[in-house]
Amino acid sequence: MGVPWTRCVVLLAWCCCCGFGLGRANKCDEVRKVFQLRQIGPNQLLPLSPRPGSDLQVCTSKNLTCCTKKMEERYQLAARRDIQNILQTSSSSLKFLISRNVAAFQETFEVLMRHAENHTNFVLQESYHIVAEHAAGAVRELFTDIGLFLLGSELNVDELVQRFFDALFPLVYNHLINPGLSDISPSYAECVRSLSREVRPFGGAPGLLADQIARSGVSGKLLLQALHLGIEVINTTDHLQLSRECRRALLKMHYCPHCQGLTQSKPCMGYCLNVMRGCLASMAEIDIHWREFVRSLEGLSARMHGPQDLEQVLLGVHMLIRDAVSHAQKNGPRLSAQVHKLCGPPSRKLSQSVSIQHSGGGRESIPLKAPVKISGDSLAVRRRDFLNSLRLYRTYYGGLADQLCGSELASGDGLSCWNGTEIVKSYTLRVVGNGIKAQSANPEVKVKGADPVINQIIDKLKHINQLLQGKSIPKLGSLDQIETGSGDTEGRYSGECDDEDGCSGSGGGEFKRKVVSRVSKLSPDVTGDHKHHHHHHHPPADDSKVVDTSRSFRLTGAVWVLALPCLHPVLLW
Repeated sequence: MGVPWTRCVVLLAWCCCCGFGLGRANKCDEVRKVFQLRQIGPNQLLPLSPRPGSDLQVCTSKNLTCCTKKMEERYQLAARRDIQNILQTSSSSLKFLISRNVAAFQETFEVLMRHAENHTNFVLQESYHIVAEHAAGAVRELFTDIGLFLLGSELNVDELVQRFFDALFPLVYNHLINPGLSDISPSYAECVRSLSREVRPFGGAPGLLADQIARSGVSGKLLLQALHLGIEVINTTDHLQLSRECRRALLKMHYCPHCQGLTQSKPCMGYCLNVMRGCLASMAEIDIHWREFVRSLEGLSARMHGPQDLEQVLLGVHMLIRDAVSHAQKNGPRLSAQVHKLCGPPSRKLSQSVSIQHSGGGRESIPLKAPVKISGDSLAVRRRDFLNSLRLYRTYYGGLADQLCGSELASGDGLSCWNGTEIVKSYTLRVVGNGIKAQSANPEVKVKGADPVINQIIDKLKHINQLLQGKSIPKLGSLDQIETGSGDTEGRYSGECDDEDGCSGSGGGEFKRKVVSRVSKLSPDVTGDHKHHHHHHHPPADDSKVVDTSRSFRLTGAVWVLALPCLHPVLLW
């Protein structure tokens, strides 16, 4: 009786051993499924069953593991990819808000420009019909130049305005001041044109118009360039190059639990905050300057009224030009005498008749309709709506780490969570604050200093903030010193670069600044990043299940130790 009973006990122990072995295989099967689902790497990298992890560098454990060194390397790349996707997703609404309004402001400028041009032609047609027919080309050139100036061209406003009035003077002289049976000859018209700046036929109108366009135009131009810089800030932080310490911490937080079969676990809130605040410490330094950026935009918008209200200035150009022509007409005798003295008596074309003159000299008459009235505040309303939305993001960079952990990365309150080593009820280490200085006490991530790329973007923010606040008034054309490209910082490297980066031959970390000289050439990257924003959300594991899973490794090992001495007699039997 003793022998069969002993055999049963041994067989039972052997079955238990086999059962726990299957449990281990099942754990690695789950790891394999997640590894494949998230497209981390080929399945051949996974072991068939749990193994010792002595070769692992980050995901070390006393227990057997489902990870290999190659898997650990793939997990680190996946952790970096995941965090960059999360950063891009979190900023996508802010980026879209700014990009959409850049396009909207440019479109509004163009609409205002067309409306102002049509209105000017219409008013001239109504008041000075014959002049209007010949002046349409000069009017078109004037508003084209104003548009180019607003969209970033380095044009001298005084010169482009004076050039328009230079072209207008021969027409006014020929048809209003000293009309004749035929037009003045081209050579005489050129002489009259050359006298425009000397005899000042339009009084102070050219200087007044140039001053209004320069004042309001610089404000509008600065608004556009500030928004483009805002997009560059977002693109820079979206593609932030993570330090080696940060990458290891992200690996430990996100994927080291998988090595123990804990594919459903999430990090503890305090643990997540320490890791993310360490990784995003440089980005947190942007916070104070980003807040000031939003306030400065609000200040600029508040000052864009009266002489600095671009919309009102453009919609008033027709009145100023009409008054300028009227001023020249009233001073006709004086101007006629001055022209006669300097250019001689009028030299006219011999082949033109009066009827030809009044038909526009053979030109097609301008088919003008009365311009549709616009409210006069469409740009102001658009600015107000935009700033109301932007204000919601003024604390974006200061609370980014907290927002990411609270919204999707960390475990919920009261749930078992991963602390970097095992599943626990709560995280017990100190949680540090945001910013570079606070990271000296961070138990999870060592932060060596500020990121040089972030420092450069902070310098740009400081500069644009001074301009927006009117503390540093730029000369015409000097705004291009702060104007940048779309901010695509892929390929820029900062911090450390080692074999894990795969950045050998990338230029040694050299930061190359892109400068674009025309705002109109810049197309904000709105959709480019969205195709990379794929996340796999997994429900948090049940507390008891997670704890039981981690215990099963230890229990299985103990049973094997007890059962192995029994296996030899069983096999012999």
